[in-house]
Amino acid sequence: MSDIKEMTEAILKFRSERDWEKFHKPKDCAISLTLEAAEVAELFQWKTDQEMDAMKTSEGQEDLADELSDVIWWALLMAHDFDIDMKEAFMRKVEKSGEKYPAEKSKGNAIKYTKLG
Repeated sequence: MSDIKEMTEAILKFRSERDWEKFHKPKDCAISLTLEAAEVAELFQWKTDQEMDAMKTSEGQEDLADELSDVIWWALLMAHDFDIDMKEAFMRKVEKSGEKYPAEKSKGNAIKYTKLG
C-alpha cells in the first residue's frame, strides 16, 4: 500500500468513527486547509533567522510537523472526496512547473514564469 493511500485511509477511518462526514463539505474543508496553512505561517511570523534555526529542535520540529500534518490531512481528505489521485496530480504538477520554470531560464532567481521571457 502506498504511503498516500495509507494516510488517506487513516483519515477516513478517523472521520468515519466520529460520523463527521456530514460536516466535511468542500467549502469547509477548503477553509480548514487554509486555516491550517496559516498556522504553519504563524510559526514563522516575526521570527529572526536565528529563531527559525532554533525551531529545528525536537519541540520546534514537532510543532511544525503537527501543522504540516494538518495541511496534508485536509488536502488528502479533499483529494479523496473529489476522487483525485494525489500522486498522479502531484507528478503532473511538477511536470507543469518544469515547463513554466525551465532550469536554464530560472536557475538561481525568483522571477515569476511570466517574466522569464
